[in-house]
Amino acid sequence: MGLTAKIRTRDGWAVSHAVVTVTDMTGAQVLRAEADAEGTVRDVNPLAPGPYTVIVTAVGYAPAAATAIVTASGRAEVGTVTLARQGGTELPPPGPWTVDPAHSTVGAVAQHLGISSVRGRFTDFAATVEIAPDDIAKSRVEAVIRAASIDTGNGMRDEHLRSADFLDVARCPEITYSSTGLTAAGSDRWTVHGELTLRGVLRPVDLDLAYLGTGADPWGGTRAAFRATTELHREDFAMNYNQVVQAGIAAIGTTLKVELDIQAVQGETLPQG
Repeated sequence: MGLTAKIRTRDGWAVSHAVVTVTDMTGAQVLRAEADAEGTVRDVNPLAPGPYTVIVTAVGYAPAAATAIVTASGRAEVGTVTLARQGGTELPPPGPWTVDPAHSTVGAVAQHLGISSVRGRFTDFAATVEIAPDDIAKSRVEAVIRAASIDTGNGMRDEHLRSADFLDVARCPEITYSSTGLTAAGSDRWTVHGELTLRGVLRPVDLDLAYLGTGADPWGGTRAAFRATTELHREDFAMNYNQVVQAGIAAIGTTLKVELDIQAVQGETLPQG
């Protein structure tokens, strides 16, 4: 096999319409191949040993280039090439943005029995983003989550999570997050500093935020996409319940991995319909 490569977006999705062009050091094209439905390029024709330039293009994405060294076997393994949306490094326009719950996910992952993971998500939440016009670090995020909307796919487990052992939704029906500032971590990445109130306990919590780009939607609006992650320790929010199944192994891990996939609409309201 001559060339293999995987083409992905920055959040891990396959780019099935990508085209890979390979040129030698004189600039002559020696190979052109299209990615399959899984975003994978496989070309069986061996290449002459030496260095090559690999250029990946796809409609709607900024081109990416990489260098490949072909060995005596005639194979070039480019690995994973990540494409950014065209203009994706440009910041969203300033002003208010409203998170669209129908196209966003607020999820958490906990370790179960020390060997696997249990995933859950909140289905009822609202959030707003204010992009500052003069300094992106002055932008703000406000979010409210209905704690009772927890859904792990198991009704009995969900009821336990709503109890005083965990979320205590009868006493603390809302989970809130309010940002206090941003610190740049790259051209399209930030650390969001903020305060999380969970189970009635307020703690500082930082989010690792990646900006995935902005584009038009079918309703005439403009949308921006973000992905954010963080880790929480249950004991920080007085969720100390656990059941030890064997020495050193708890039924539920003490660390929660929070995963947020956010799509926001420009403006103060969501489109109707």
